[in-house]
Amino acid sequence: MDIFAGLATVLSDPALLGWVFLAAIVGMIVGAIPGLTASAAIAMLLPLTFYMDPLPALAFLYVIGKSGRYGGSIAAILFNTPGTAASAATQLDGYPLARQGKAGKAMKVATISSVIGDFTGEILLIVGVAWIASIALKLGPPELFAVYFAAFIVIGSVIGKSVTRGLASAALGVLVAMIGLDPISSTERFTFGSFDLTNGISLVPLMIGIFVLGEVFTQIEERGVKAEMMPTGESDADRNGLTWAEYRPCMPHVIRSSFIGAFIGMLPGLGSAIAAFVAYGEGKRRAKNPDKWGQGALEGVAAPEAANNAVSGPSMAPLLTLGIPGSTIGAILIGVFLIHGIQIGPTMFLTSRDLVFSLFACGLIGIVMYGVIGYFGAAYVGRFITRIPTQVLYPIIFLTSFVAAYTSRGNLFDVYVMVAAGFAGWAMRKLDFNPAAFVISFVLASGAEETFRQALLLSDNGLMIFVTRPIALAFLLIGFAALFVRIRSVHKQARSVALRDA
Repeated sequence: MDIFAGLATVLSDPALLGWVFLAAIVGMIVGAIPGLTASAAIAMLLPLTFYMDPLPALAFLYVIGKSGRYGGSIAAILFNTPGTAASAATQLDGYPLARQGKAGKAMKVATISSVIGDFTGEILLIVGVAWIASIALKLGPPELFAVYFAAFIVIGSVIGKSVTRGLASAALGVLVAMIGLDPISSTERFTFGSFDLTNGISLVPLMIGIFVLGEVFTQIEERGVKAEMMPTGESDADRNGLTWAEYRPCMPHVIRSSFIGAFIGMLPGLGSAIAAFVAYGEGKRRAKNPDKWGQGALEGVAAPEAANNAVSGPSMAPLLTLGIPGSTIGAILIGVFLIHGIQIGPTMFLTSRDLVFSLFACGLIGIVMYGVIGYFGAAYVGRFITRIPTQVLYPIIFLTSFVAAYTSRGNLFDVYVMVAAGFAGWAMRKLDFNPAAFVISFVLASGAEETFRQALLLSDNGLMIFVTRPIALAFLLIGFAALFVRIRSVHKQARSVALRDA
C-alpha cells in the first residue's frame, strides 16, 4: 500500500512531476548521443541537486538513468552506433531494420519493450525490496563485510574484458578511498603532508572526472567520426506503423527477457549490457526464426531492450537494502543520499520509508513519460541529435564539468581532483582497466572497512569469525565461486579463439 501513498504524493506535486518530465527528456537525449552515457550526465548534473529537496533530486537523477538506457536504442537503430553499451545488442537487428526503411517500426518496438521491461523490474523492486531489507536488518558486521567482499570480487572480476585488470581497478578504488584520516585513530593515510588530502577525496569531483572528463578526452581522441542517420521514412505508414499482429510474436521474448534483466540487475556489478546480450542470446536460441535474427527481426530488438531496461529497478535493491550500489548510476545516487543526510541501508525503510516509495512512484511515472515521448517522438530526438555539432557539444560539457566540480564544495582542490580523475578515467579506458569497478569500489570501501573492524572487535579468534558464521562464509564462497566461473569462462573463450585461428 505504500506505493499508492507514494503515487498520491507525486501526482499531487506539479513541481515534482515537472522534474520527472524534464528527466525523461534529458535522459533520452543524452542516451541517444553516441559516446555520452547516462552515468556521465548524472555525474555532471549531481551538483545541481545540492540545492533541491531530497525527493526531487533523487527522482531527477533516477529517471535520467531509466530514460538514458532507453535513449541508447535510438542511436543504435538510427546511427548504427549504440548510445550506451546496453544498446549494443539492439543494434544487431535495429540497424538492419532501419536500412530496410523500417526505422520507425523498430523504434516503436524498442519503446514498448523498454517500457514493459522497466515496469516489470520496478514492480519486482517494489514488492521485494522491503522483504530483502527485513532480512538485511538481521545481518551483523561479519556478514555485512562478507557481502562487501563478495561485491568487490564480483564487480572486479565480472565487469570488463580482463579479470586481473578488473580486480586491479577495484583495488585501486579501495586504495584511493583510504586517503585521509583513519576513522578511529585519526592517523594520516597517504596524505603525503598535504592538508587538503587529510579530508580525503570527495566523491563528486572524482565521479565527474572519471565519467565526464574521461569521456570527453576519449571523444577528442576519436574526433572526426561522424554519425550518419538512417532516414526514418515517416511518410511510409505501412513500413513504419506497428500493429498488434506484428508485435505479438515479440511478447514471449519481452516477458522472458524482462525477468532475465531483473535477475541480473539484482547482482552487483553485472549491469544492463550483460543482461541485454544474455536475453538476445536466449531469445535467438528459442526463436522460431533464428536465421532472421541479425538481419532485421523485430524480436531481436524487443528482447535486449526489455532486458536492459528491466535491470534499472532491481539494481536499486542492493543499494537501498545493503548500501551496495549495483551499478555506476547507483554509486552516483549514493552521493545524493549522503549529501541530503539520508543513511542508506536496511534502516532506511524505518527512517525514510515515505521517501523510498515516493521515489519508486517517480520511477513508474517516469517510465510512462519516456514511453509516450519515445513512441511518438523518438525520430525527432534522433534528428535533433544530428544537428548538435560535436565541436560545440563537448566544449560545453568540458566547461560545465569544471563549474560542477567547483560548486560541489566551493573548493579549488576539487577541480584538481576532477582533472586528475579525468586523465585517470581516460587512461583506464585506453588500457582496458575498468572505471566503473574503480568508482563502485571507492564508494564501498568505507563501509567495508567499518564492518571489518567491527567484526574483529566482536571476534575472539580474529579472522576466523568470517568462516565460523554460516552466512558470512556463504557470501565469501559466492565471491570466490564467481571469480572461478569468470576465469574459466575467459580461458574457454581464449581457447575457442585460438582453435578458430589455427
